[in-house]
Amino acid sequence: MKSIKISIPSLIENITIIESFIDNAKEKFHINDDIYGNIMISVTECVSNAIIHGNKENKKKNVRLELKFLEDQLKFIIEDEGDGYDYHHLNDPTAPENLEKSGGRGVFIMKHLCDEIQFEKEGSRIILTFYMN
Repeated sequence: MKSIKISIPSLIENITIIESFIDNAKEKFHINDDIYGNIMISVTECVSNAIIHGNKENKKKNVRLELKFLEDQLKFIIEDEGDGYDYHHLNDPTAPENLEKSGGRGVFIMKHLCDEIQFEKEGSRIILTFYMN
C-alpha cells in the first residue's frame, strides 16, 4: 500500500493546495477522468467542511489529508481538530424546505460521488473510498 499525507492550516484559500495534491495523485496513480472528477468534488468539499465547520476557520488548527492507494481503490482520509458533529441526523437537502438554502449539501454530495464513506471520531475524521474499476 502506498500512502501520501499532507497537513494544511484551516484557511479556506488552502483548498488550492488540496486541488494540487489531487492533481498530483491523478498523475502518480493514473486515475481516470471519471473518478478524478468525483474525487476532486468530494475531497475538496470534505476539506472545506473540515476547515469551516470542524476547525471553525482557526488557522492554528490543521486539517490532515491522507491518500492510501490500494490495489483496486483509493482512500482519502480527512481529519480536522474539531469536536465532530451528528452526522446521523443531517437535514435532507432535497426536502422542499431545504431546496432554497445555500448550504447543507456537502455530505449528501459526498455520499453520492464516493463508493463508500465512513465517519469516525464523531465525524471529525471521514474516509472517502473510490474504486478504481
